[in-house]
Amino acid sequence: MGFANVINAIRRCSKIVIGRIHGKAVGGGVGLAAACDYAMANKYASVRLSELAVGIGPFVIGPAVERKIGLSAFSQMALNATEWQTAAWAKQKGLFTEVFESTEQLDAYIDHFMAELITKSPEALGQLKKIFWDGTEHWEQLLEERAEMSGKLILSDFAKNAIRAFLAS
Repeated sequence: MGFANVINAIRRCSKIVIGRIHGKAVGGGVGLAAACDYAMANKYASVRLSELAVGIGPFVIGPAVERKIGLSAFSQMALNATEWQTAAWAKQKGLFTEVFESTEQLDAYIDHFMAELITKSPEALGQLKKIFWDGTEHWEQLLEERAEMSGKLILSDFAKNAIRAFLAS
């Protein structure tokens, strides 16, 4: 339930949540980026959903990722669990809103963006946040159900063997 709780906390938060991604994001990290209301990255921020490679699936983070990038791109990432997608791909699919050449440029833009954002109406931002997350009210139960799916699968012989093989490599 760890990632479920974090995703739901971001979803319920009345404030806009900004993401700063500056390296590889895998599995839950992709889910956290997807849960952000506005995610910015440098060009080194590649993404991958590796859960299938260890015998489970990206069930808990799936709703957040699918909401952000669509079912087709989510399916591509979920089924191709060993391939990294570039930051440019993530921007094209809508996971990242901005991609910068360097971490310094990323940080400078975040400073600029935040300075502008804090001058905006808190009430208007709060209403936008509600609109951004419209239709997710059932996620408390959904993400709990998804965590249960992962919990059962991680105890399977397949998952145990896959993890053992991964750790041995």
